[in-house]
Amino acid sequence: MNQKEKSFKEYLKEIEDPKNNREVNYALPENPTVLQVAKFEICQEILGYKSKNNLTREQVAEKMGISKAETEDILFCHIEEFTLDRLVEYASKLLDPVQVKVILEPKLVHAKAI
Repeated sequence: MNQKEKSFKEYLKEIEDPKNNREVNYALPENPTVLQVAKFEICQEILGYKSKNNLTREQVAEKMGISKAETEDILFCHIEEFTLDRLVEYASKLLDPVQVKVILEPKLVHAKAI
């Protein structure tokens, strides 16, 4: 095994280690539930607030009154770690309460080409 193959195998071992998945952005599953979409969108709003206000993770954590680790889970959209009511509570500490709302809309079925 040459050095390049060895380095690649070490890299794969490192990224497959469950301890190294904290800073991975999660996406929604292929067919997300309404709850998953709502939680994901709240996480995205919190991330947008952080970016817009040029805040560090620590500053966002302090404003929401939670740990840096929990804040990172929100910023990387680890939605399975939170209930919807907790995310709404955290978002309301950052955003004007009028900005925090859930909108339910019927899913539109797209025409199918035959």
